Amino acid sequence: MTDPLTDSAGVPPSDTPKRSDARRNQAAILAAAGRVFARSGVNAPVREVAAEAGVGMGTLYRHFPTRADLVVALYRHQVEECAEAALALLEQAESPFAALLAWVHQFVDFLGTKHGLGAVWQGDDAGFSALHQLFLDRLVPALAELFAAARASGELVADVRPYELLRAVGDLVAWAPDDPDYDVRRTVTLLVTGLRHELPTPRPPAPDPTSPPR
Repeated sequence: MTDPLTDSAGVPPSDTPKRSDARRNQAAILAAAGRVFARSGVNAPVREVAAEAGVGMGTLYRHFPTRADLVVALYRHQVEECAEAALALLEQAESPFAALLAWVHQFVDFLGTKHGLGAVWQGDDAGFSALHQLFLDRLVPALAELFAAARASGELVADVRPYELLRAVGDLVAWAPDDPDYDVRRTVTLLVTGLRHELPTPRPPAPDPTSPPR
């Protein structure tokens, strides 16, 4: 899908007030779509997305002529956000393992907007495969970076691979829409915490035999 805000070579032209407005509208639509799809799945009425974004239907369709265009753009946008969050979390969190857990929670939120994604493609296996490949190309290395930092700090067990955790979390999130009593964040937290390698507790210093008894 071509970005409506780039030229044929994929290079953004110099900003004008009109293009700045268009970029703001596009960002507002994507943010609104993320919220609406998280609540109602990707088959939610697009008019609900437009209303939440504060734009008219004409504006929405100028940016995203079909539902599939909107879903693909949101998917790509959120994959990039999730991938780029790994380094930021490593810089901000109190420990590499805390960064890992925070990233996995963000990944859960990302998956939460994808309920019903397969139905949107209506047999477009090539399109679906391209998105899945983007998912793997961006998120597996991001998680691998978090794993490497957590292992280097001694906080993570050595025998788990990034792809395995992504698949496991995906399977846990898949149950969430069907069970109102299921707390997916709590379940995922239990899973990730189970990968933690407990650091040995420092022993208290031995008593000084020359010290007088208390």
